[in-house]
This record gives sequence, C-alpha cells and structure tokens, in this order.
Amino acid sequence: MKIRYLSSADDRTAISRIYEESWKYAYQGIIPQEYLDSIPRGQWASNLDNPNLKTLVCIEDGRFIGTSSFGKSRFEKYSHWGEIISIYLLPDYMGKGYGKALLQATVSELKKLGFEDVFLWVLEENVRASRFYERFGFLETSDYLGNRIGGKDLREIRYTYDLKNRDRSGTDAYQ
Repeated sequence: MKIRYLSSADDRTAISRIYEESWKYAYQGIIPQEYLDSIPRGQWASNLDNPNLKTLVCIEDGRFIGTSSFGKSRFEKYSHWGEIISIYLLPDYMGKGYGKALLQATVSELKKLGFEDVFLWVLEENVRASRFYERFGFLETSDYLGNRIGGKDLREIRYTYDLKNRDRSGTDAYQ
C-alpha cells in the first residue's frame, strides 16, 4: 500500500469512482436508493482540483483504492481548525486497515500544516463510520448540520480530534 498526494497525472475519473462506489455501499439504507443509483460516473472528478483542499490517494497493486480530502475549515465558526472533508475506500478494501492508514496519514498532514484541532462530519445514521472515527480517538460533539440528499433530510454530527494532546497520527505514515 502506498499513500501519497494526488498528482496532476492521476486519473480523476478513477479517483471519483472511489467516491461513487463508497457512497453506493456505505450509504445504502441512509440515502435514498434512487439517488445512489443515479450518481453518474465522474461525479466528483472536478472537485479533486479544488485549490482550497489537499487530497491524498491510497494505492494498492497499482490501483486507486482510497482517497481523502482535507484542509482549513470551510466554516467560519471553526476557522482555526483543520477539517477532514472526506475519506472514502472502495468497498472491497473496507475493514482491512486501509482506512486507518489513510486517516493516520490525513491527520499527520493536518498536523504538519500547523493545525492543533481537527474535525469532520459524519452522517448520524452512518454507525459504521462513527465507530471507526471513535476507535481512532475522535469525539462526538453536540454540533450538527442539517443536510438534504436525494430528497431526504439528514443530520451530520461533528467529531473532533485534539492533535496537541493526542498524537496517534504516527510519523511518516505514507510514502
């Protein structure tokens, strides 16, 4: 496994496929199936070149299997925080340690960027993701966002991680 920054030569459609397949798998029963089925190929490809975000890719046997995007908080209320926007894996690679390695690398990079506190949002109904982040040391807060996806009202819960008092990010978690 190799984790590295997205390069200009990387196939954006292949990386978007990670989002697409992960959404269709992880959000079954949470987001309306009709919406999940309608996600077009390449849906997230153009988002990968957002200059306000950093993106890591996880590669196994020459294949893109995971990705994360992160950076300075998008929310004024948390303007001094680092934010993990997304971490997604192809479904066949979930539960095998790749997500933990990708999260470690992402947290490590946020620390290198000078952030002492990090947060992310998790769909309230996504129990698997909540448990994953809690095992890593993220703490659930009482902050939430309302969201509407595919015609369904959803809530996202904010999870926080204190980098200055907890260093589980490891060193050089990726190459």
